[in-house]
Amino acid sequence: MSNFYFTTRQLTVGYDGVPLIHDITIDIARGEIVTLIGPNGSGKSTILKSITRQLRMIGGQVFIESEELRKLSYKDLSTRMAVVLTERMKPELMTCRDIVATGRYPYTGRLGILSAEDEIKVEAAMDAVHALELRNRDFNAISDGQRQRVLLARAICQEPEIIILDEPTSFLDIRHKLQLLSILRKMAKEKGITVIMSLHEIDLAQKISDKIICVKGDHIARSGPPEKVFDADAIRELYEIDQGSFDPLFGSIELPRPEGEPQALVLSACGTGIPVYRSLQKQGVPFVAGILYSNDIDCRLARVLAAEVIEERPFMPIGDDAFNRALHWIERLPRVINAGVEIGQTNARMAELIERAKDKS
Repeated sequence: MSNFYFTTRQLTVGYDGVPLIHDITIDIARGEIVTLIGPNGSGKSTILKSITRQLRMIGGQVFIESEELRKLSYKDLSTRMAVVLTERMKPELMTCRDIVATGRYPYTGRLGILSAEDEIKVEAAMDAVHALELRNRDFNAISDGQRQRVLLARAICQEPEIIILDEPTSFLDIRHKLQLLSILRKMAKEKGITVIMSLHEIDLAQKISDKIICVKGDHIARSGPPEKVFDADAIRELYEIDQGSFDPLFGSIELPRPEGEPQALVLSACGTGIPVYRSLQKQGVPFVAGILYSNDIDCRLARVLAAEVIEERPFMPIGDDAFNRALHWIERLPRVINAGVEIGQTNARMAELIERAKDKS
């Protein structure tokens, strides 16, 4: 086999023998974080359930190093792979510590009795996900965020080489989303554990993943490192976005610009216009933005939200064309907003525009 740790070759997955997604070929190195993204119902969970042998593969092969997945015994598989799925467990009369301890069962005898070493590993796994305070709590009586941490601790307790997670951040608030993903990144980079998961939050997927797999229709639409996969057109096509957009530079999702004729001009620079743009968008007020250098952080968002953007080349003095266009809108529009412009040598003419607009602020 190749030097990759986890590979699929012409994998076909589906239900009851009916193919859903064909020819899935993936190469994953040890310690990489790989994330599946795509619309609801696209088959992300089907892929994950197939590579964890919860669904029968319709065709193709899956390898962990040189060993084919289907030839591994369940005991061998459970010592190499841990799985955290979205189905909610409802165990009876089990504490959180009891749940985590089940991660050691692949290593115990038939009676499932934990050794002193196993007990230490249970405590260490709970400590790794900041869940020690939950050890004696009823698993059914804790929050969704706490459950995810406990289930991740159980997975860590298995001492796996690979962890599979299906939408692990669902139902979590932002604090616990970031905490969970930070733990996964630390495990991958410090312990060499390979992570394969699905996420709905494409901005987080972009920031944490080494590789992205876009799932749509009956095939893998696109795959590769985030910097190659994430561009505005690709995400728009993947999710069939017709309202708003995704900005791959900021990793942000934007609602559509307000429609209609401009009602205000926003003068800004170096990020000062961004909160103003968003405020006007919420109010449904179309606006013009300028004069912005094309490499200004304001310009990036203005191109998405503004009815018109008055731009100038980076590091150049403001030319007559941009200046006259801004002056045109100052004279025409009833409102000019100075979001805060620091005047320097290259943008010195902004001072004149601000002066001209004083009676319209």
